[in-house]
Amino acid sequence: MERMHIKDIESHIGKEISISGFVDVRRDHGKLIFIDLRDETGKVQMVALPEHTEAHEYAEKLRPEWVITVTGMVNDRPERMRKEGINGSVEIEVRGITVLAEAETPVFDVGQDTRMIDEEVRLKYRPLDLRSVRMQKNIRLRSDWVHACRNYLDEHDFTEIETPLLSKATAEGSRDFIVPSRLHPGEFYALPQSPQQYKQLLMVGGFERYYQLARALRDEDLRADRGFEHTQIDIEMAYTNSETIRNLVEEMLIKSAESLGYTIKEKPFPRIPYTEAMEKYGSDKFDMRTDAEKEANILAYAWVVNFPFFEKNDSGGLNPDGSPSWTFTHNPFSMPKEEYIQDLLEGKNIENIIADQFDLVCNGFEVGGGSMRAHKPDILKATYKVFGYSEEEIQNSIGHILEAFSFGVPPHGGIALGVERNIMILAQEEALREVQAFPMTAGGKTSVMNAPNTLPPEDLLTFGISVKKK
Repeated sequence: MERMHIKDIESHIGKEISISGFVDVRRDHGKLIFIDLRDETGKVQMVALPEHTEAHEYAEKLRPEWVITVTGMVNDRPERMRKEGINGSVEIEVRGITVLAEAETPVFDVGQDTRMIDEEVRLKYRPLDLRSVRMQKNIRLRSDWVHACRNYLDEHDFTEIETPLLSKATAEGSRDFIVPSRLHPGEFYALPQSPQQYKQLLMVGGFERYYQLARALRDEDLRADRGFEHTQIDIEMAYTNSETIRNLVEEMLIKSAESLGYTIKEKPFPRIPYTEAMEKYGSDKFDMRTDAEKEANILAYAWVVNFPFFEKNDSGGLNPDGSPSWTFTHNPFSMPKEEYIQDLLEGKNIENIIADQFDLVCNGFEVGGGSMRAHKPDILKATYKVFGYSEEEIQNSIGHILEAFSFGVPPHGGIALGVERNIMILAQEEALREVQAFPMTAGGKTSVMNAPNTLPPEDLLTFGISVKKK
């Protein structure tokens, strides 16, 4: 008999069916044994009667979290006996039980809100944690939201393209994770902080509308809304401008959120200059909701525009040529606003140059960031000269993209939307780990598997590496 999901059984009253799942609760009432069974679609109450002797004997042995298959008759339940939160209009009269897997007593109750359990315990036993109602809901919400966004992009003629995970270290704002090369001892790959350069190279390649669900890895300080690795909806468009990008992303997010039942505070999203945001809110990541709107989980999106391109290095100091030491506020591949292009090319008025950059904020978090890109080699080189790079250093760092641009590249720009940040807001969670299947601990340890870990010296020698203790 073919397995049926619990959500579909109500239309099969009076028929014998087969269902499989985890034993949620077993209640022994003497001759009657009640079992709540759950699968990924819901929960149903079953009853084992003495007249079905073999099934009744199996039912006596069942324990929570055992995995079983049940054959039984779907019976209608009287109105007074129906239960909320369970498939309460029907009940399964058990005719047969097959135990697929027994289970040890869980280290915590998966029926409770597991947020109250110690983080390291939760992540060590993450598969159990994922069985909880809240985590099931969050992970499925993530899937539904990504699916809605992907459908929108597919319908608007975007091409989904994967870019490499093994790449070259680039200056993108955080430390790189490095990977040693066995074939080239003493040399290293870097894991991508973002697909930034690759998606720009795709514009050179003639793919005018690109996207991917990209993994990004950054060796940065951990906090509740930041991790070593995350996923982003990465988008790049040719022959476009900032407002076109914002309008498209805005429509995608409105359709995606509203299709999932959410309400958006203001449409179209407000455009707020960076200086105004800092004056009004004291931050470029602000929450525009009232207390009532927070309680109702209203989504308050806004675009922050007109960012300063450069800021002084935290460490201060000067470049080797005696000029001030600058870094970028977003990334070095952005385009300055048109009226500031000549200033950048001449290396003057640096502190006042405004970039054609934009952030998307929602409910007090940055959930996306983008810009028009510097598609002309002289503008990109001028940006790196502001950072104090010599001609040789520029070639070593971005020579490949400068060469690619020399063969012609359309004007282009794009955005990256953090999947975890967006889902964290939709799910009303306070930490990224609540919307990731296998996140890291606050101390940078992986879920379930004990990484990072040491390697035997002979394995390290394969890469030409030796480790010295601090």
